[in-house]
Amino acid sequence: MSEQALKQQIQNLKKHNARLVRLARDARSKLNAALDGTGLCLWQLDVPTGKLIIYNRRWGSMLGYQPKELSAQFEVWREHLHQDDKQQVLEAFYDHLQGKTPFYEALHRMQNKNGTITWVLDRGRVSEWDAHGNPLKVTGTHIDMTKEKQYEEQLAQLANHDPLTGLANRHALVKHFATLKEHGPLCVAFIDLDDFKAVNDAFGHRSGDELLIQLSQRLRAGCPEGTIVGRLGGDEFVLLLPFPLASLLINSTAHNCLRAALQLFELDNGQAQVGASIGIDEVQPQDDFVNALRRADQSMYQIKHTGKNGVEIGTTLISVSRTGTDR
Repeated sequence: MSEQALKQQIQNLKKHNARLVRLARDARSKLNAALDGTGLCLWQLDVPTGKLIIYNRRWGSMLGYQPKELSAQFEVWREHLHQDDKQQVLEAFYDHLQGKTPFYEALHRMQNKNGTITWVLDRGRVSEWDAHGNPLKVTGTHIDMTKEKQYEEQLAQLANHDPLTGLANRHALVKHFATLKEHGPLCVAFIDLDDFKAVNDAFGHRSGDELLIQLSQRLRAGCPEGTIVGRLGGDEFVLLLPFPLASLLINSTAHNCLRAALQLFELDNGQAQVGASIGIDEVQPQDDFVNALRRADQSMYQIKHTGKNGVEIGTTLISVSRTGTDR
C-alpha cells in the first residue's frame, strides 16, 4: 500500500471515528433528556471496584449536592442510606447478587446533604458476569419518590384524622379501639358540648370552629399518656382511655375535660363559654366500638337530663360549676 493510500485510509478512519463520537454524544444527550423527563437516574455499578457510573448525574442533585461534589462510589451510596432502612436495602441488593432474587428493588429513604430525607425507588439487575458466573456489573435506575410518599402520608392523614382539629376520626377510633381492647382494660368517654349552638349563633361558624380547635388542644393536654382523643363530628368528642373504670386516672381525666370545656374561650370576635356533658363506661369483652360508644352515650344523656355540665362514670355522677368548683 502506498503512503498516499495509507494516509487516505487513516483520514477515513478519523472521519468514521468522529462520526461515531457524534452519534454517541447525540445518543447520550437524547438518553439524558428522556431520563430527566421521567425523573429517572440511570446507574451502573462495577462490582469488583465499587465504582458507580451515573449516566445523567441526577443522583447527587437528588440529595442536594453539586455536580462532582459526591463521589460516585458504592460506599458513598451506602453511607447515605437512612439508618432505619440500611439493613433491609443491603439485604435486598446482596440477595440479588447471590442469585436469590431475579432483580434488586427497594423503596427506601436517603439522607440529604441538609439533613432532610429523600424517598427513592431503586431497581437493578446484574448485566454482566465473569467466566466463573460471578456478577461484574449491575445496571439499574433510581427515582425520587418523595412527593409520592408525601401525598400518601397526606391521604393517610385525611383517612384517619378529623380535618378541622387533627384528632382521630371515627375510622381511626374504631381501629384504635380494637387494638386497645386486646391489651387490657379500656373505657370509652363520650363528650357532648353544652350550649355550643349559642356560640355559632352569636359569633358565627368560623368562631365556632376556632372554639372546637382550642378545645381539642385542651383535651389533648388534659388526658393521660396513652389516651386516644377523637372527634365524631360537630361538637361530639370521644376518648379511648386504656384504664379500668375504678382508676383514679378516669376520675381526674373527667375533671380535666370538664374544666377544659368550661374555661373561657378567647375568640377573634369575643369571649365564649360552653359546657360539657360526659358519659364514661368500661368496655366489656363482648363489646365492639358501636356498643361501647352507645353505653357511654347513654351515660352522657343522664347528665343532659340532670342539668348538664357534668360527667357520669359508670353510675357515679360528678357535677362541675362554672367556676370549676365541685357541687
